[in-house]
Amino acid sequence: MGMEPVNYLFIISRENFYMNKARSFLVAVALMVAMVFSSVAAQSQSIVEIAAGNEDFSTLVSLVQAAGLVEVLSGEGPFTVFAPTNEAFAAIPSFVVDYLLANTDVLTEILTYHVVAGKVMSSDVAEGSVQTVNGDSIRVTLMDGAVKLDSVATVVAADIEASNGVIHVIDTVILPEITLPEIDALSVSDNIIVAGSSTVYPVTERMADIFNQDGFAGTITVDNIGTGAGFERFCPNAETDISNASRAIKSKEEEACLANGRTPVGFFIAIDALAVVVSKENDFVYDLTMEELADIFNGKVNKWSEVRPEWPNETILRYSPGTDSGTFDYFVEAALNKNKEGILSAPNTQYSEDDNVLVQGVNGSRFAIGYFGFAYYAENTDTLRALNINGVEANELNAETFTYPLSRPLYIYSAIEIMKEKPQVTSFIGYFLSEVNNELGTEEGKIGYFPVSKYAMSMNRLMWLALANS
Repeated sequence: MGMEPVNYLFIISRENFYMNKARSFLVAVALMVAMVFSSVAAQSQSIVEIAAGNEDFSTLVSLVQAAGLVEVLSGEGPFTVFAPTNEAFAAIPSFVVDYLLANTDVLTEILTYHVVAGKVMSSDVAEGSVQTVNGDSIRVTLMDGAVKLDSVATVVAADIEASNGVIHVIDTVILPEITLPEIDALSVSDNIIVAGSSTVYPVTERMADIFNQDGFAGTITVDNIGTGAGFERFCPNAETDISNASRAIKSKEEEACLANGRTPVGFFIAIDALAVVVSKENDFVYDLTMEELADIFNGKVNKWSEVRPEWPNETILRYSPGTDSGTFDYFVEAALNKNKEGILSAPNTQYSEDDNVLVQGVNGSRFAIGYFGFAYYAENTDTLRALNINGVEANELNAETFTYPLSRPLYIYSAIEIMKEKPQVTSFIGYFLSEVNNELGTEEGKIGYFPVSKYAMSMNRLMWLALANS
């Protein structure tokens, strides 16, 4: 499997989410049809024999063979196997699969994470944690009638009985917690240049600070210039080693990178939820629909009573990040249907690149409303209250699953070629991925953004292992 020049990201857009659900349904139907055995025939075959007899599991079978697990999974058991389809494995970058084929210890760790001792039928499933054969635990949840594993994989076909257990088919490869080798900052030298998103800036700055404190002998420069400007310096100008980004790289930016001999690789490192806030003195607004939020900031309504008749007949005072901010750009796209002209023409709107100014402004009036990154709200919960949007609270779980409408992924980007040529960049990214979740959260002293899920961080670390060992 070759290394194709594409941008490796594992965040699903809301549009693709529904497309994937439709594909999962079709896969489930096909698998159920393909695996309709008589009960006698099915139970006379082992788990491995059933999987080997269905072409939808050819990748899984080849990996089981590579890991030397055929004899184990053909044994007496009983076992419960959560079996990813070929389509599920195809979502993993080919260079990661190549790495796993060459490193069977890691491959075994992942495959045995899909196996539970004992025979667990769908009627036995309950929410909670289930320990796997590799010693780690899967989180099981029941959502809208479906069984979800670690919030990322859906069981699309269940209760395929074998002579030594049962198979449940899943649409995503699940991952145990992957740890990286300890990186000795004292042994790392030479310089690293980072630039990009103002939203990601405090995360990378903190990671650079603790890398320096641990003895890094070089210099890390972190410039706060915005996502677009960061990709300009990273791709066509080839001036930086890492690009901070509050959105995924655009196709034209990726093309500019590839034209300059850089194959971009994105690591999903944190989740930001934009908090829509009012003063705690506000005693009437607790939730807004997305439509109401758009009407407020597009200037379609200018008094609170025009939003809902029971609210005061008072002027709405709006507070927004400045137009050069990536947060402003994201809000316009996600909340205002890209209607930039509306918010710019809305009366009684104050803009500032300084979120502290926005905090003070909203806090200064019972009739004010503003928005900014959740990190800044978390520092001011004594004076501000975040509103639910579409009935969904801005919290860690809702941000992680992107059910909160104003949550967004944050990234750092490098390139395959840079990580091969500059060991100091590879070391810093490895250190970053090992430590960043410890620095995130809403507790005092934390940066304020939400940590990514175990799955997302494990995928980050697998990508790093594959690139660091290529």
